Amino acid sequence: MKYLIDTHILIWFGETNDRLPIRFREIIEDTTNAIYVSHASIWEMTIKMSLGKLKVIYTLAEWEKFLLANKFTLLPTSFKHYQALQSPPFHHQDPFDRLMIAQAIAEDFTFISHDPKFSDYPVKLESF
Repeated sequence: MKYLIDTHILIWFGETNDRLPIRFREIIEDTTNAIYVSHASIWEMTIKMSLGKLKVIYTLAEWEKFLLANKFTLLPTSFKHYQALQSPPFHHQDPFDRLMIAQAIAEDFTFISHDPKFSDYPVKLESF
């Protein structure tokens, strides 16, 4: 199966945070699944780290190595994603999250997130 993981899911997985449910860890670690990380997540982390709003244990260079070592696929944005971004209602104001929702919809991926607002969108969702 193909999954797109939300930024906080990536961080919790990478830092082995107990907040990540075991079933999500199992999905991510299952080598039969394809796990995608949006460029929007990396952009979001970079901005929040530079503003001092996000403290993580890895540098950006170490995150890149982590993604490669865990065989995650980086998902760049495309016009298909921007077109999908035009139609969802604004249940969620965060531009990074809206773009990731649009990517999951456009690619027909299941989105993994802890954010309860995502259930308001027409996206396949794995949530708490």
